[in-house]
Amino acid sequence: MDESIREILDDFIRKKGLRQTSQRDEILEIIFASDEHFTPDELFDRLRNAGSRASRATVYRTLGLLVEADLIHEIELGDGQTTYDPNFVDHPNHNHLICVDCGKVVEFEDNHLDLQNDCLTRRLGFRPVRQSLRIEAACERLRNEGNCLDLIQARVEGKRLPNRKK
Repeated sequence: MDESIREILDDFIRKKGLRQTSQRDEILEIIFASDEHFTPDELFDRLRNAGSRASRATVYRTLGLLVEADLIHEIELGDGQTTYDPNFVDHPNHNHLICVDCGKVVEFEDNHLDLQNDCLTRRLGFRPVRQSLRIEAACERLRNEGNCLDLIQARVEGKRLPNRKK
């Protein structure tokens, strides 16, 4: 984990008059050990697997602090769950392509989109701070071949699938 992330959180917590705890440290380490999106339940499971004794309440409170500190962002992926994205710290302008069939999420950056958004916001009298685009798309492989390995795996793992609007 990049030490600047810890410094940002430490400064933020200090300014709020809170104290840094070992459980917050564990949560921070688990979140930034991967660049994967996660739900609170998935984070809680990762913490348990790592031997942490942090409670669900501590997880939720810490997630709130991390969002407030702008270290992670809440994103909506169409499955009705709150999902968090830790990738905004070093990639503030990134986008998500979400399969409406299996829920697979693909992050992407596009310099053309960045330039277009920059021109648009400036023309309207604003200065862009960050950009996030969510594209929902249907799986071509499922349409063409009748199966999608990501959909099969999601069903096997019992993952909630997106609410498909036909």
